Amino acid sequence: MGIEVQIRTKGLVVAGFAAVVTGAVAMLGLHVTAGLDPMHGLISEYAFAPAGWLLGVSLTCFAAGAALFAMAMVRAAGSRRVALLVAAWGACMMLVGAFPTDRPGVPLSMSGGIHRYAALVAFVAMPLAGLILARLVTRDRWATAMRVLCGVALVCLVAVVVPYALRFVGIPVSNDDIPAGLTQRLVVVTELGVLVLLGRSLLLRCRDKAAAVRRGAMGERAADKAPALAA
Repeated sequence: MGIEVQIRTKGLVVAGFAAVVTGAVAMLGLHVTAGLDPMHGLISEYAFAPAGWLLGVSLTCFAAGAALFAMAMVRAAGSRRVALLVAAWGACMMLVGAFPTDRPGVPLSMSGGIHRYAALVAFVAMPLAGLILARLVTRDRWATAMRVLCGVALVCLVAVVVPYALRFVGIPVSNDDIPAGLTQRLVVVTELGVLVLLGRSLLLRCRDKAAAVRRGAMGERAADKAPALAA
């Protein structure tokens, strides 16, 4: 039974990786075909490009991958806090895709507000999940890489939020004045990196648990044979 559980859990992780890779390919395809300025243009603005439908595909795949990883973590008896944060990140990705942002220069609408604040929650949730997991797997040599990615994501998130704060207090700052697109993309890339490392840790957990189950089964068989040999 233990081996069957680990096989199902591994299947969830593998499916999660497939979803994340598909989402990344869709996002790259969107960047290549849209022809927007990645230094200053926000990712959300790709929704208005001819191939803007790829943005929804990409975000949906990322959300599915996160959901599958969260399910695998719960099934593997991992940290429920990490699973909840990863699931929240996935849910926010779905909201970001379902509620498009407003066109530049247009006042903030309800759809644009949901889009903006769901993205903010997602950008905070993933680094927190990574930092918690890195603290739990301190013996993993990739824990340091996860901390670095989380740190970069949080620093870039501050850079993303600052222009909004400046506009809120009446200081006019446009995306053409700052590399808003670059900082946002750094947040997305680093958080996807955290998600991939999280999936890797789940694969290793499945491997270790499956090996432990096999060793236990072998030990039981050896114990059963011992009385017969003694007789």
